[in-house]
Amino acid sequence: MQIEGKVVVITGAGSGIGRALAQQFADAGASVVAGDIDADAAAATAAGIGEHAVGVGADAASVAGIAILLDAARDAFGPVDIYVANAGVIGASGLGSDDDWDRVLEVNLRGHIRAADALLPDWIARGGGYFVSVASAAGLLTQVGAAGYAVSKHAAVGFAEWLSITHGDNGIGVTCVCPMGVATPLLDAITESADATARVAAASITTAGDVLSADDVAAATLDGILEERFLVLPHASVLDMYRGKGADYDRWISGMRRYQRALGG
Repeated sequence: MQIEGKVVVITGAGSGIGRALAQQFADAGASVVAGDIDADAAAATAAGIGEHAVGVGADAASVAGIAILLDAARDAFGPVDIYVANAGVIGASGLGSDDDWDRVLEVNLRGHIRAADALLPDWIARGGGYFVSVASAAGLLTQVGAAGYAVSKHAAVGFAEWLSITHGDNGIGVTCVCPMGVATPLLDAITESADATARVAAASITTAGDVLSADDVAAATLDGILEERFLVLPHASVLDMYRGKGADYDRWISGMRRYQRALGG
């Protein structure tokens, strides 16, 4: 897989992992559409890159917002070659309300499905395209304190698997990125939350392993795309945790309960 000369759309590119991805894709020779629900943040990301990037304010969870991003890419650079579904929300702590579930599923899952639905006809006709799902280690393991985040990230991983299996023979590549702790505004928000359950959720992330920079995760993602690997684990320890979970599910659940208690949950 080559990145140079490709047209890339990145959602949630106004900060954190998305902004780091936008810069590194541009450094690798791609033309970038930096999308974010915060139009000013998207514009700032693009301005930091220069002429090979445009910033677009759009809700990447919605059909209309995705259409805005794809149209902006075509108008500025040409058809989209790589779509990075990076926008994500932590959602409510605990079980949350129906409205909380709607929002976390809209952003963390349905935005991926809707983007793929919009892109697949053109990619199949062209014989290629590349979809990047920025999920989470929570999609392989779980997330203490936040049911919506844990479930939606499991679903995002499941959708990425399905997409790769179903359309790999159509020339469509898929990479699913599952980091653990990353220094982003999202992690800052729950670490500093007034909600005790949210703070336990944050502690479960920050104490499970190193907190990486967004640049570290972006670099691992680009390496995975270049190598056309499905699963990218910026935290190598997640693989051992995932294997341990599969080897003895009951033991893993018991261990997670102990971990939650140790954190005060």
